[in-house]
Formats: sequence, structure tokens, C-alpha cells
Amino acid sequence: MTIATRRAVLGLLATASLAAATSGAHAQGPNDWPNRPVKIIVAYPAGQSTDIATRYFADKLSRVFGQGFVVDNKPGAGGNIGTAIAARATPDGYTLVMGANGTHAMNPALYTNVGYDAEKDFDAIVLTALIPFAISVGPNVPVNSLNELIVLARSKPGKVDAAFPSVTGQLVLEMLKQRDVPLFGIRFKGSADAMTATLGGHVPVLIDTVAATRVGLGKIKPLAVTTATPMASMPGVKTASEQSLPNFTLTAWNALMVPRGVPMEIQNKLATEMRKILDLPETQKALGELGFERAPIRTTAELNAWLREERRTYAEVIKTANMKPE
Repeated sequence: MTIATRRAVLGLLATASLAAATSGAHAQGPNDWPNRPVKIIVAYPAGQSTDIATRYFADKLSRVFGQGFVVDNKPGAGGNIGTAIAARATPDGYTLVMGANGTHAMNPALYTNVGYDAEKDFDAIVLTALIPFAISVGPNVPVNSLNELIVLARSKPGKVDAAFPSVTGQLVLEMLKQRDVPLFGIRFKGSADAMTATLGGHVPVLIDTVAATRVGLGKIKPLAVTTATPMASMPGVKTASEQSLPNFTLTAWNALMVPRGVPMEIQNKLATEMRKILDLPETQKALGELGFERAPIRTTAELNAWLREERRTYAEVIKTANMKPE
């Protein structure tokens, strides 16, 4: 082979390699996303409200994109462990995270080091659901209204235990204490454990999301919800505000997020389809039946501004309540 021929062959090989590399890059690029399964990290145990909602949306997204969207539960440290894992994930659109007010608004003010920056490490895609809470008691607890529970708690200050499985549940507890409802809080790893302890008579009071509380309807006794108005998914249950605790409202939330750096083409594609899913009547019906409330659809700029305000508000509440991690 002459030198000229050899150079020509090498040139052709180099051109072919570049074309293959370019083709491969295109196949993995934003325009072709997703071409393999997508993982959605949930920083809480299976069965909690964030997990329940995420599984619903994962199924819908799988149908829309023709690729599996798989929920990956990474619980621990109030949601910090899973959220930190998501923050360090490769920003290619194949790892998403279902953010929550606990992980992205409360924990940064509650913990010394959460292992991530709630604002700088993530891009918010869309607010997916609002999550009201319920205050309930076990089947053998001799109270049938929030007013009766208040009387019981005040008659035994610090001796009536209340189970809660989340930072937001802890905040509801602290808000009750500020209203002279002196319950003693006990933190559980997840909603299933808290529910089991309450139904088993080990802890008389349960403070958890409406979505998680509904699992025990028929056995557990819900006394109040933390919404401004009664909920269709909790028939016959009055709000806390209607029962001696005026303006006692608290609603948690979920927002689908991605690690900072995911291409905007992917973010826009995901946001567009999520908004379509949220607008479906069947979605709103399903979420309502599960115990969630419709989240206002906001632009990215509006959502980010709202998230910053949420972080500021929760930081003030946590400081005022002198809350500490359980």
C-alpha cells in the first residue's frame, strides 16, 4: 500500500468514525429523549403521599412517551438522602425527582447540612399537586372530634402521643402546640409504620397527609383536615378551622424537578406533556379521590418565584417554632 493510498484509507476511516460518533450523539440527544427508561427519585418510603402521586404520573408519562418512567424510592433523613442523590445525578433527563415542600422548602432551614442546594441544584418543571393533612385517632381512642381531642390533650399535657412520618407532619404538630394542644410527637420512618402504630393502639393520634390517611378509612377516625374548606375525599370530616382552631391551615405540595443542567429541550418537552396530563379531567378526578388538591399551573418563572417564597415562609415558621429534626 502506497503512502498516498494509506492516507486516503485513514482519512475515510476517520470520516466514518466521526459520522458514527455524530450519529450516536444525535441518537442520545435532547430531540430523541427519552429513548430508554427514565427514573423518578422519590425521597420518601413507598406509600407516602409523594410516592402515591408520583406513581400515578409515572404511569401517565410512560404511556405518553412510550418509555418506562420508574419510581425509585430513596428514603432517609427526612428526604435529604434521596434528594442529594438526585442533585448529583447526570443531568441528561434520565433522572428526575419529585420535589416536596419538605425537601425543597423546609429541610434547608431545619437541618445544618442537607447535602444539596434546594435552589441551585435543581430546575423545577411543574407543580403537580397540593397535599392537605389530616389529624386522626385510632379506633379505640374515646374522642370523636378535634374539639374532644383538644380537651384530652390539655388534660394530659405532653402525655398524649401523636405519630407523624414527615417534616410537614412535624410542623402540623408544632402548630397545634402553639395553639395550646400539647401533644407529644413521635417520628416514624413512613406513613405505613405510623398507620400501623395508630391502628394497633400504640400511638393514639396520627398526623399525616389525607392521601396516606385514606388508606385506613373505616378503621382510623379522621377528626379534621388542614384545608380552608372541607374535602370531598374526606366526607363528613370538618376542617380544623371549624373546630376551635381558626385559620389553622397547612397544605404541602409536590413539584416535578430535574438536576440543574438538563437541556432545555428536554425540560420543555417534559413540562408540556405534564401540563397536558394535569389538565385531563381523569387526572383531576383521580388525584381528588386519592386525597390531593389541584395545583395551580404556573409558568417556570412563576413557579421558581413561588418556590423562593415558600422557602422564606417555612424558614420563618421553623425559626419561630424552634423546630429541630426528630
